[in-house]
Amino acid sequence: MTDPVPYAREVIRLEAEAVAALHGQIGPRFVEAVERVLRCEGQVVCTGMGKSGIIAQKISATLASVGTPSFFLHPAEASHGDLGRVGPKDLVLALSNSGANEEILRVIPGVKRIGAGLLAMTRDAESPLARHADGLLLTGALPEACPVGLAPTTSTTAQLALGDALVMTVAKLRNFTVEEYALYHPGGALGRQLLTVGEVLDQDQTSAPPARLGTGTREALVAAGGLGRRPGALPVADEADQLVGLLTDGDVRRWLLRDPTFLDRPIDDVMTRDPLTARVDQLAAEAWHAMQEHAFDELPVVDEQGTYVGLLDVQDLLRAGFSA
Repeated sequence: MTDPVPYAREVIRLEAEAVAALHGQIGPRFVEAVERVLRCEGQVVCTGMGKSGIIAQKISATLASVGTPSFFLHPAEASHGDLGRVGPKDLVLALSNSGANEEILRVIPGVKRIGAGLLAMTRDAESPLARHADGLLLTGALPEACPVGLAPTTSTTAQLALGDALVMTVAKLRNFTVEEYALYHPGGALGRQLLTVGEVLDQDQTSAPPARLGTGTREALVAAGGLGRRPGALPVADEADQLVGLLTDGDVRRWLLRDPTFLDRPIDDVMTRDPLTARVDQLAAEAWHAMQEHAFDELPVVDEQGTYVGLLDVQDLLRAGFSA
């Protein structure tokens, strides 16, 4: 058997060169394409046939994941009614390496009649698709990394890279944020890492009032128990709702050993002052790390002004998918 390594390396080399060659295609046409996406008031409708269609699906999914509404339209289905999904405020991004794919060309008249914009990604500026497009992204003519030179390989790699360049540039110019990314990725490990404390905080705890400075310890504990609050910690705030302390079950155990009459003291005397806190807009992953590091089961949550918001419990984070 012939050693497969040299040929496999040649495939990689050809595909890498195809991506590198795209540097020369990033110019005025690319800028115009970016501006068309930025100006689009509807959705970016990505379409393509065969392997180009698979790349179009990926570009559409990436657009949506970074805040640009988008969906994939199969060109064959478009000719049988699905073109009705396209509106006059939409922008159609059509991928075809040759620019002469029959299914894609059949869709163009309908797109024009609807009034949607047409952005083409193809290798040839003189192809039928390119001539009818309002904007153009060129990949250039590339030799396919295929034994017979036919299977889409380097061409689809170039489409993928150029599509990523388009989408990421749009996201950059729109100042896409981590918070927005979290909004569009609520599930899975990545989504968990982007959740904020406020998003995982038990809403029952945000409505439970803290104990007030000057309140007797016994009175404060009885009042908290009457609210059905979870045992473990009791936040203490002043009259302006600024968090000033925390009374934990550990504090109670230590005071019982030191002075059994501590329940008759003001809560100011027995609470832990200036406790570790979490901010409501802080990443929940950071709060989880702090709780693990200090072996805490609860953290009081405050806003930017130090106003008490609620009590974050380790159970809130476990329900959100964090694990020890």
